Amino acid sequence: MIRSLSILRHSGSTSPRIPFIPRRRSVQLGPQRFGAAEAPVEARDPGTTRARTLTMETLNPQVKAVEYAVRGPIVIKAGDIERRLQEGVKQPFTEVIKANIGDAHAMGQRPITFLRQVVALCCFPELLDSPAFPDDAKQRASRILKDCGGQSLGSYSASQGVDCIRRDIADYITQRDQGVPSDWKNIYLTTGASDGIMSILKLLVSGRSSSRTGVMIPIPQYPLYSAAISELEAVQINYYLDEANRWALDVEELQRAYVAAKEHCRPRVLCIINPGNPTGQVQSRKCIQDVLHFAYEENLFVMADEVYQDNVYSSDCQFHSFKKVLHEMGPEFFSTVELVSFHSTSKGYTGECGFRGGYMEVLNMDPQVTSQLVKMLSVRLCPPVSGQAAMDVIVNPPREHEPSYAQFVQEKSSVLDALAHKATITEQVLNSVPGLKCNPVQGAMYAFPQVFIPPRAVQEAQSLSMAPDMLYCLRLLEETGICVVPGSGFGQREGTYHFRMTILPSPEKLKELLEKLKEFHLRFLEEYSPQEPRIASARTDSTQPD
Repeated sequence: MIRSLSILRHSGSTSPRIPFIPRRRSVQLGPQRFGAAEAPVEARDPGTTRARTLTMETLNPQVKAVEYAVRGPIVIKAGDIERRLQEGVKQPFTEVIKANIGDAHAMGQRPITFLRQVVALCCFPELLDSPAFPDDAKQRASRILKDCGGQSLGSYSASQGVDCIRRDIADYITQRDQGVPSDWKNIYLTTGASDGIMSILKLLVSGRSSSRTGVMIPIPQYPLYSAAISELEAVQINYYLDEANRWALDVEELQRAYVAAKEHCRPRVLCIINPGNPTGQVQSRKCIQDVLHFAYEENLFVMADEVYQDNVYSSDCQFHSFKKVLHEMGPEFFSTVELVSFHSTSKGYTGECGFRGGYMEVLNMDPQVTSQLVKMLSVRLCPPVSGQAAMDVIVNPPREHEPSYAQFVQEKSSVLDALAHKATITEQVLNSVPGLKCNPVQGAMYAFPQVFIPPRAVQEAQSLSMAPDMLYCLRLLEETGICVVPGSGFGQREGTYHFRMTILPSPEKLKELLEKLKEFHLRFLEEYSPQEPRIASARTDSTQPD
């Protein structure tokens, strides 16, 4: 081949000619190459198989370290049971009630009409000529499409999101915070809040050994945080919410956790979930101010998870954004504390989990770091543009003078009123059961009751290498079809046990769930303990009562 090309170069020809090479040759120059169909296959011993490149031994150890209880073993088992029911296999129940996850539409909640109208118009602009859609929906859809490439929702947006939607979010925040200004250039659309949280944590994690980034998270926590920390090899710093005080956040506990962590890592990040998941508390303005002052003093980057900001049910509670409180603390704080807050389409009154829409507002980030953030976001191109459109409707709903306003207000109020009613029912029923204790569900979408588990049941769980509340929840699923998440998946004080359940099922289904849960719990106590149960103190007692 080399000789043939040499002849071609010296032949004086002006047009390239490919020399003829016989298919079979007796002399092989260099390594022999084959097409896929011609390559010989080395004979293997019967019964042997080719070794896999990716095995549990070669798997990234950080992936193995990730745990996500909300879709963990209990939920997988619930899916198996559900399939067996569909196949006609007899169970002690006729359906699986999935109370494990905050998926509102899966629990029967109806979509908000106006949101679906705007997204439908964006997806199929031919509907803009239809008289079936109101003018205010058409106006919003047209405005969004004009900012999309080719006026199509199917085009990529800028990595930060569609400009007009970013502007609408900034206007919403300014109105929500009673005039505290929001710069639309600080707004980044995300694939749900989870995407934004992960992106910011990626920026923050650095260092080795004792200088490795430490991330302070509440316990109980939403498992996204512990999973992200494991994946990024950061150091998890637990601070415990005060169960005896309605899951309040105590700054003295923050200080304790911070000082202890400094011995083995560098605490740099403080994560707050308000309203709380899984605990359902709503933090007071004074508490938020104390937390921000602590972050200022210790030079911590604050991540405020505020996806449940519309889900406040207790009449004596009010949502206060971290940004607004920071602004009220004065310029010294507002111009220096690094704060990112997150919101989502998945919660609130819309419950549009599947659109994967969300945003984050970034304050006081170093401009050079901001450029790195934009670069990193560019790698994933852009969030789903349909999710961005859904987010726009949440921050830019119908106004009083518009045709869709009355229906929108009625649907929104109906959802939130029903959730408030179900929060009250859940708390009351759970607290009526011996061996269960539930704090008020002030907000969000979950109850997180403490459950008494008799010592014999604890011992049985330990013999099975299983957390006691995992045994409890597994038995609950197998005997009643109710799927809830063990408290051990969220974190809890040693010696206490909990489970998380949503308040999203319809009122009828929720009452059925609570009645079955009550009957199961009493049977469980009778099976494992003849003694009268007593609730452990979550604040001071590290062991369960006899």
